[in-house]
Amino acid sequence: MDLQQTITGFDVWHLALPVVSARDHGIGRVEGVCEILVLRLAAEGGAQGFGEASPWSVFTGTPEASHAALDRYLRPIVLGRRVGDRAAIMTEATRALAHCTEAKAALESALLDLAGHITGQPVWSLLGGKCRDSIPLSCSIANPDFNADIELMHRLREDKVGLIKLKTGFKDHAFDIMRLERIAQDFPEFRVRVDYNQGLEIEQAVQQVLDVARFRPDFIEQPVRAHHFDMMARLRDLTDVPLLADESVFGPEDMVRAAREGICDGVSVKIMKSGGLTRGQTVARIAAANGLTAYGGDMFEAGLAHLAGTHMIAATPEITLGCEFYQASYFLKEDILETPFPVRDGQVVVPDGPGLGARPDVDKLNHYAVRRSP
Repeated sequence: MDLQQTITGFDVWHLALPVVSARDHGIGRVEGVCEILVLRLAAEGGAQGFGEASPWSVFTGTPEASHAALDRYLRPIVLGRRVGDRAAIMTEATRALAHCTEAKAALESALLDLAGHITGQPVWSLLGGKCRDSIPLSCSIANPDFNADIELMHRLREDKVGLIKLKTGFKDHAFDIMRLERIAQDFPEFRVRVDYNQGLEIEQAVQQVLDVARFRPDFIEQPVRAHHFDMMARLRDLTDVPLLADESVFGPEDMVRAAREGICDGVSVKIMKSGGLTRGQTVARIAAANGLTAYGGDMFEAGLAHLAGTHMIAATPEITLGCEFYQASYFLKEDILETPFPVRDGQVVVPDGPGLGARPDVDKLNHYAVRRSP
């Protein structure tokens, strides 16, 4: 139970994890493999804690940058510190280097996992307590081969997943409309969200967003580039379908501006872009204080990062629109956890065990490692 223990171990793996298909988004494609970093902290008493950084070069940064952030810049401010010094360590991490939010998210996840194993508490308890036992799961429809996505949707139907997010803006507008029509016809039971990932040019944005809004999706997410706050505000005014911000809002500072300028009706909260679980909670709370909703988004993650996001959402009543933690179950050829990421009947089940509730398989980490430090 002693959080006064010193942190004595700091190991980093850079992994390349094979995936089952290509995934297209408005700002880029992932195919072949997705690259993540795994951090392991060890305390003097023998307890261990794990965290994951899930970067994407076109969104948050590169895996090489995350590796350097962890191995070179964050390692010196962690080793020799007390496990219970999480707030101070994370404050110093913010000052030690700019950006690299994924590396900071991995660090806070590992600190929380470590503290949870020492105290016997789940991470959600360390974040303020649990407000829900399960979270509705959304799966993205993003394969450039739509026939393959139709097969995926049949599988999702069998698995009782009720939410899908259609990734749009990576081909032409006709392709997006065709898919929306087909989903409405053949899969009417799905609640559909739409996500452009900044895929529209401002000249196209008004007409294409209004066309998509005719299908009455739950929301339309980030149609234009992150810095186009004025166009986001205009699109919000033109349609009564809720508009969500993603790339426009990384941390609490962006959320304050987004609320002030009226660019969105809600926000996608991701620990990888906010720089950790507690900053993600802060984003959601600022949104709620301004009458906005929040959704549990993710990057191209493995099950370890999914677990961290699950605990954050479990302890954050302001995040009400479900989560997108599908990759471990539906995108990776093999996840890194020792036990499957907990999904049942279309819901992510919140773990009650110590720390994050599951551990990565170290043999898998070594097998998929591109490099390891030390």
